[in-house]
Amino acid sequence: MNDKHAGDRGGPRVPAHLRAFLVAQDYSRYTPVDHAVWRFVMRQNRHFLAGRAHPAYLAGLEASGIGIESIPRVEEMNACLAPYKWGAVTIGGFIPGVAFYDFQGHGILPIATEIRQLQHVDYTPAPDIIHEAAGHAPILCDPDYSEYVRLFGDMGAKALATREEHAVFDAVLHLSNLLEDGRSSEEDVAAAKAVLAERQAAAHEPSEAELIARLYWWTVEYGLFGTVENPLIYGAGLLSSVGESRSCLEPDVVKLPFELETCIATPFDITTRQPQLFVCESFAQLSDAVRTFAERMAFRTGGTAAVQKAIRSAHTATVQYSSGLQVSGTVAALLLDEDDQPAYLRFSGKVALAVAGQEIEGQGTERHAHGFSAPVGRIASCARALENWQHEDLQRHGILAGHSAQLEFTSGVTVSGTVEHCHVAYGQLVLITWSGCTVTRGEEILFSPDFGPYDMAVGATIDSVFADAADPERYYAQSATNELTHATPSSGSPAHERTTTVDPATSRLHSLYQSVRKLRESQATGALSRQQAEATLTQVTSTLQDDYPEDWLLRIEIYELLCADMDLPDVRTAVRSEIEHLRDTRFSHLSNLIDNALALATTRTAKPA
Repeated sequence: MNDKHAGDRGGPRVPAHLRAFLVAQDYSRYTPVDHAVWRFVMRQNRHFLAGRAHPAYLAGLEASGIGIESIPRVEEMNACLAPYKWGAVTIGGFIPGVAFYDFQGHGILPIATEIRQLQHVDYTPAPDIIHEAAGHAPILCDPDYSEYVRLFGDMGAKALATREEHAVFDAVLHLSNLLEDGRSSEEDVAAAKAVLAERQAAAHEPSEAELIARLYWWTVEYGLFGTVENPLIYGAGLLSSVGESRSCLEPDVVKLPFELETCIATPFDITTRQPQLFVCESFAQLSDAVRTFAERMAFRTGGTAAVQKAIRSAHTATVQYSSGLQVSGTVAALLLDEDDQPAYLRFSGKVALAVAGQEIEGQGTERHAHGFSAPVGRIASCARALENWQHEDLQRHGILAGHSAQLEFTSGVTVSGTVEHCHVAYGQLVLITWSGCTVTRGEEILFSPDFGPYDMAVGATIDSVFADAADPERYYAQSATNELTHATPSSGSPAHERTTTVDPATSRLHSLYQSVRKLRESQATGALSRQQAEATLTQVTSTLQDDYPEDWLLRIEIYELLCADMDLPDVRTAVRSEIEHLRDTRFSHLSNLIDNALALATTRTAKPA
């Protein structure tokens, strides 16, 4: 996806507020080693996951445009996903959960452009294209699972986090990038872990965003399907981890029947393997669970508790009045009436007013650049809610353009001044604009004429509160920074900025990898005779032995070719001996994967078509 805004060249239409996360894939940046890492993981997983993954996964690999031999082009994946009503775009790395869910709610799969480095071939905590392309995309071709992910996206994008959890996210992002960057020192990693632990300790009671993240983790990322006794893998984190896809099925990993309350009560750690997993009976069970959870979220419950969640988030949120008016901004303060119900709201920073997700003309962040405040509740002298007043009600109380009037709310808030305009939407009064306005509550002055015109929100109650702006396209149109996500256009993780400049020795190694790849492709097409292929492979093997004694992955690829159609038994024996020596002395933590690769090399049926 080379076009940052997407949609312009046949890609999915990305909402404006999400475009800040997009980056170009720049396919030329992938090295021959990157492609070999992709092939190593996909070759092993495709062989191992047959009969162990949900049936939709292997079928979905081809359907979603994912092959074994090389890293996929996301623009081609996007075209393959289109018949399933999904699209794909490329992002720079970790993005906040709310944004990730928002992409999926729009039917767009965000895919990190980076690929894990060889030292993390079995698992990486940082987002990479193996995880998000090969893990997430294939099973989206299953209609029941696709429905669940879309439903989750719609709901998850509304979840409110706390200020402390936003700080935890920043710490996780920093740590994961350090762990993936092979240049990070042990001291830097230890310091990052200490910061993360400190911020996690400060985040006491989990927010609805944290609870929904746990539900996502234990289903979309690390979910099992079927029965506890005989589960199948469907979670992307498992499907994309060549190590954990195997270990997760071992008896020492506890398998629990999926149950919503247990699931959201179970925290997770992205930097290590999971000690327990949840097994769902069907994807419909997951959809039912996410609907159940949604009933307790602030966007459904409204009221005092919902507003207080928005205050604790200290990020852009939308408060929706019973009139339908939506006020988007950072909720800074809440005054309560004697029944502990909302009486007066204050917002800080940029604020915009909308109805049904569409910004009201002239009521955007340019007008409300420095905050907003408004009462909530009923008028003391009228039983009918203000939003439902008819013409005779407005006339009786002097709420007519050019007239002086005063409204006294049951909470004790009083608004007086000259009415300039009444805004009605869908048959409801949603906004009254005053000039020369004074707002008081007892002796406290909440708004004075010196502040300028007063746009008074209308609504007896707060019916919904949710994360981000009601009309994010307009809200963020004039801003280079997405306040919810701290993202700037084309920003990515430090991993995305990995330099493409390599030293001469690394460049030569890349050339050797490329030579073996070309040799494998030539064998498949018959472009080289066996004698030519053997000569090339002998030369590459000799150079590898002399100059790169610790590279095990290229030796695996060479061994595969030697086990296929080469008549070089002495070379094959020597290469296998070198691999086993490296396995036992330098890469014992990868011993299972290396053994699996050696076994696959001698299995002709494992060769890709």
